[in-house]
Amino acid sequence: MSKKSSETVYLPLAGDPAGAWPRNRFWRRSIVIMLLLPAVVIAALVLRNATTPGIERAWPWAGWLAPEGGGAGLGLSEFAVTIDARPIAGIDSDVSGLTYDPDRGTLFAITNKRPEIIELSLRGDVLRRIPLSGLEDPEAIEYVGPGRYVVTDERRQALVELSIDETTTRLDAQGMRQLVIGIGRNGNKGFEGLAYDRVGDRLFVAKEKSPLRIYEVVGFVAPENVANRSLQILDNPERDAALAVRDISSLHHDAQSGHLLVLSDDSRAVIEIDGDGRLLGRMSLTAGEHALSLDVPQAEGMSMDDRGNLYVVSEPNLFYAFSRRN
Repeated sequence: MSKKSSETVYLPLAGDPAGAWPRNRFWRRSIVIMLLLPAVVIAALVLRNATTPGIERAWPWAGWLAPEGGGAGLGLSEFAVTIDARPIAGIDSDVSGLTYDPDRGTLFAITNKRPEIIELSLRGDVLRRIPLSGLEDPEAIEYVGPGRYVVTDERRQALVELSIDETTTRLDAQGMRQLVIGIGRNGNKGFEGLAYDRVGDRLFVAKEKSPLRIYEVVGFVAPENVANRSLQILDNPERDAALAVRDISSLHHDAQSGHLLVLSDDSRAVIEIDGDGRLLGRMSLTAGEHALSLDVPQAEGMSMDDRGNLYVVSEPNLFYAFSRRN
């Protein structure tokens, strides 16, 4: 009596009349793994970008795929534009830096082609214009105390302290207190952003690119009555090399959390990082995101007020305001 064969019969897959799908279980599993591997790699990179210092310069799309916002951060995903690309009246030169003055409840911007410091309302109205001389290429401005501001001279990589009060109608940086750092000079890719940590007396100074850097200058802004002030310049190349942006246009330090907001023109984004450079949130500045009607063309300055509203200026003279959605 003949025995029946126990051999399993494999039917061809639809569209595969020749039965090309391997009958060997090992090879079938190998093919499935090879098909799934790219998706696993992409998911791992996105997760790393969301939980550790960014990798956008190594993987330019990683920053785009990373989820916006973050539970431990300022909630950038919850912001929406409330003033969208409003031209700053009477200003036809490039507006660059921006800072909030909590004493006056106003914003101060700086222009670089025909240098001026411009006081703005929180709606972008021009309140006064102060001509500024003595600087080659001013790029950033930061409030550091009542009536005191620091501006950058990009090409010289210099920090200059200015005093502005109600009676100020003109400023000359010559003779003002200055610090020339001059690290890694590279023409028009110098100091683009400033942010001040009042508690730690740290002035964060952003070098735009080539290489991208965030220096910490300690002691430059310390009050005059502090004896024997020591000046330190610190950097963290490993953190900076991993930032999830292609360049830096502006910075803002959040006093409550200790986090930094980083504005990038090339990446068209604002990101939030903690003290170790970990990415906590991201806000896109492209059309359709956060209620923006068009891309922000060339974002150059950024600041937040004491109510958590975010302000951005873009060359040549555009003003934006963002608030958290209700």
